Amino acid sequence: MSAICQLCWSNLPCDMDLRRRTILLTFALLTAAGGPARADEDRSDRHDHDRARWAREQGHARPLAEILDQVRDQLGGEVVGVEFDRDGSRYVYEFKVITSAGRLREVYVDAMTAEIMKSEDD
Repeated sequence: MSAICQLCWSNLPCDMDLRRRTILLTFALLTAAGGPARADEDRSDRHDHDRARWAREQGHARPLAEILDQVRDQLGGEVVGVEFDRDGSRYVYEFKVITSAGRLREVYVDAMTAEIMKSEDD
């Protein structure tokens, strides 16, 4: 008898990493870190999403999943939130990461090159 998957509640084999990534990205896009969603946070999340889509369509940014795959091992913890911003002439994914020590860290990653620009504890 195989174990039940904690993500999909199935006893069939599954790709837990893909499902986990999908759940985390969905969580990041649908919630605002730090508390219940407010109307202005909802607008900001939609604005981030629209801006990211436009930047991808124009060739100014790579998809979030690609960037996350490339830098995940360098982030130093579990991604619990993502924002999309512009820093001068480049677009940036801002990852909110919980470290193994339980600290919140913000990691800024170039949305085109996946270069980690800076990392700071919150």
